[in-house]
Amino acid sequence: MEVKRPELLAPAGDFEKLKTAIHYGADAVFLGDSRFSLRGKAGNFRGEELKTAVSYAHARGVRVYATVNIFPHNRDLPAIREHIRLLREAGPDAVILSDPGLFMLFRREAPGIDLHISTQANVTNVESALFWEELGARRVVLARELSLGEIREIRENTSIELEAFVHGSLCISYSGRCYISSFLASRSANRGECTNSCRWNYTLMEEKRPGESLPVFEDDRGTYVMSSRDLCMVEHLPLLAEAGVSSFKIEGRMKGINYVAGVVKTYREAIDALSSGRPYAVLQRWLRELSRFSNRGYTTGMYFGRQPDSDYTFDGESYRMSHELVGVVLEVDKGVACIGLRNRIDEGDMVEYLSPGIEERLFRVESMRDGEGAPLSIARNGEVILMPVPEGVRRNDLVRREKVLRGTQQGEVQDSGDPRLCFSPPQGL
Repeated sequence: MEVKRPELLAPAGDFEKLKTAIHYGADAVFLGDSRFSLRGKAGNFRGEELKTAVSYAHARGVRVYATVNIFPHNRDLPAIREHIRLLREAGPDAVILSDPGLFMLFRREAPGIDLHISTQANVTNVESALFWEELGARRVVLARELSLGEIREIRENTSIELEAFVHGSLCISYSGRCYISSFLASRSANRGECTNSCRWNYTLMEEKRPGESLPVFEDDRGTYVMSSRDLCMVEHLPLLAEAGVSSFKIEGRMKGINYVAGVVKTYREAIDALSSGRPYAVLQRWLRELSRFSNRGYTTGMYFGRQPDSDYTFDGESYRMSHELVGVVLEVDKGVACIGLRNRIDEGDMVEYLSPGIEERLFRVESMRDGEGAPLSIARNGEVILMPVPEGVRRNDLVRREKVLRGTQQGEVQDSGDPRLCFSPPQGL
């Protein structure tokens, strides 16, 4: 069975993540304004920056889907109407909605923008998909509780585009509709303010022994009884495509660029392999790459039926990460890169570059210079340095290394200065 090449849809929590996702091969990105998006703590986009983001993506042939998927109250509607006027000017390819009232509002006030139905709308059956299709929606983002068989049945009985998550965090609640954060932290997940309370470490307390915490297991740290492993479907993409999913979505607007780059690059290669006409073969390098940045272990979710209990509890483990971000290549000229650092780096360190053809190869940092050309033995987060790099390293590629303990922490900052502080790049860079 010939499968149409699925779209790779990547998260863009701020402008740097947008650029990173596009650089590593996303076909489309989803982004939002923090006031109306279910990732209110991401960097997000407002006003002119949203227009600039859409223009940047479109200039590179990448589609943009704007999220307006909160469950609004009456007090939110004036600001949303103003936001609709902005979106008409910005011109995203679609808006992602979950509320039927907002759906009708967009139909009236922005009829030229396609409408996608968010996973928050819980489309779990054929009739629900038909309902939105008949109203004029272009696409539904399927509920994460669906099996492959259920997706296939929806595909066979509708014409609407189907989008599904293939990678990223999973909520303990039904397709993300959750009140835990509201009750425990007074921040509503349904309004983009989730504190990820389901990831916290919980213990039991008996009524007549206040203050005495009892572990659920023998582990005295407690247990993550409500925390799912992260979704990862890279090994099963042919099954999703054959079931009728035309857009593969990556969760993660709150994640850093290390995550965005690694996941997007991996799924770009996987989708290209899926569409090549040759038998789909999962590269071990892909699996190693997906284990390198922050994750809680992986699961296939509900796609093959009920998620195993073992995919919710994993001996109190929290996030895993074997590699950390060192910096971003700002420019490259004649084998020398200008790098904006996000972490400390020492002369003699072994680093790797997330560049096609040299993945997983280690390179020693033989020398470093500051912007004035003075030699450095140590450089730190926020600094801009010059450093020789191997052939194949490109502008916007990431520099990483295995995690090291030297009293410093990874910290992401904004672009660390003008690349021209390093050198004047040749024309065309």
